[in-house]
Amino acid sequence: MHHSFRFRTVYQIIISSCMILAAFSCSFVFAESNRNEQKSVAEIVSKAAQENKILYKLTTLEEFKQIVGQPIKETKTNDGGMEIRALEYSDVCAWFGKMRDNPGPFIILEIESKDKAFDIGQNRQIVLRDASDLDKFDTFWGFANVSLANLDLRKHKTLLDNMLFDTLTKWPEPNKLPEGFKPVQMLEEGKNPGLGIRQLHQKGIDGRGIGIAILDQSLLRDHVEYRDKIVQYEEIDVNGMPPQMHASSVASIAVGKTCGVAPGAALFYFAMRMSAMPDNGIYRDIIDKIIKRNESTGASEKIRVVSISTGTFQEQANFDRWKETLRKAEQHGILVVTCDPAFLKYGTLKHIPGKDANDPKSYRRGKYSSPDDVLLVPAGNRTIASQIGPEVYTFDREGGMSWAAPYLAGLTALAYQVNPDIKPDRIIQLWLETAIKTDAGPVVNPWGFIEAVRKEI
Repeated sequence: MHHSFRFRTVYQIIISSCMILAAFSCSFVFAESNRNEQKSVAEIVSKAAQENKILYKLTTLEEFKQIVGQPIKETKTNDGGMEIRALEYSDVCAWFGKMRDNPGPFIILEIESKDKAFDIGQNRQIVLRDASDLDKFDTFWGFANVSLANLDLRKHKTLLDNMLFDTLTKWPEPNKLPEGFKPVQMLEEGKNPGLGIRQLHQKGIDGRGIGIAILDQSLLRDHVEYRDKIVQYEEIDVNGMPPQMHASSVASIAVGKTCGVAPGAALFYFAMRMSAMPDNGIYRDIIDKIIKRNESTGASEKIRVVSISTGTFQEQANFDRWKETLRKAEQHGILVVTCDPAFLKYGTLKHIPGKDANDPKSYRRGKYSSPDDVLLVPAGNRTIASQIGPEVYTFDREGGMSWAAPYLAGLTALAYQVNPDIKPDRIIQLWLETAIKTDAGPVVNPWGFIEAVRKEI
């Protein structure tokens, strides 16, 4: 299996809509172009690719123009958090992209031709050639499945401290890394959910007997972190979408055997296209299905918490009906955890590498937080399962609200294990009542929370 292929498919999904739009104009150019012109650009590209002058995620848009020449047409499109540039030639179309908050250059993601296939390295590990290549990578995708082995990184500590990496990242020898920068150790230590969660596991409080439902994108189902936890996997209009980064991350944070908050819980997974929701109907339908399922199962098989890592419900149609669904779920003893401020105004924490992950003072306020947050949840500098392969892990620098939601969902599963009769709204109240006040803000307190839940019996 090519791990890098799975990494590539994420980019293909992101730029797919832009490519479809551009393909029509490309097809028109193909049809109208002279046969000799069709060959010329494709042959230049083919030769340059063979000579490694055009390389996936390393060749910039300007470098491509210097090699191939000016395009017939250049189009600009935004797709989610990514900016796309499409260059159209007589017989070649090339797509370049960068994350919208990245000041770096546009780098090549895909080339298409009517008659030729080009190997620019999408299915191979990206190998950086010199330090100038470092500027072509953004913090969102980081150095996942990238080889840095050829570089001397001793003067690049600030960059490394902000870039995610994974178990496929190849590093130079230790004497060419910044002093104290130990990526292998960081990745292993980053699996700890922190704040005493593992100590609760040692006491047998791990979510066993509780079902967690996750509604998210297509999941890599055979990852070692959670594959044994999956009781049900249902696809809803995903149409063959490959495994997505978001999905494996949230699943591992909730129920992962080494990095999950509730590794004893059962996982019920519903895969969907979360970015294409005209209203909240699919979410409502799934929760109604969960409620109905619970009515016909034993206590040890019920789904007690639903994790949805999005907060756009108020922006969709029929929001009132969504709120009614939430009330219905609560009446049936199910807590639906989302990123919606209407659920809870919480933010993220970022662990300080090398500090005790169990100490609330070892965290600072994360990127996705604000001074008026009523609760802060670990999300940054955390190790999570990767969609690239079944044994691949990512060390994620910032995390986000999407990572905090499954953390709280896992914590909910621990609470239901200790006290199956506790009310969903009381769980939220106890998060706030037991939070630890720190310089960063009010930090979630798993030990204090579980003790408070136990006292409610």
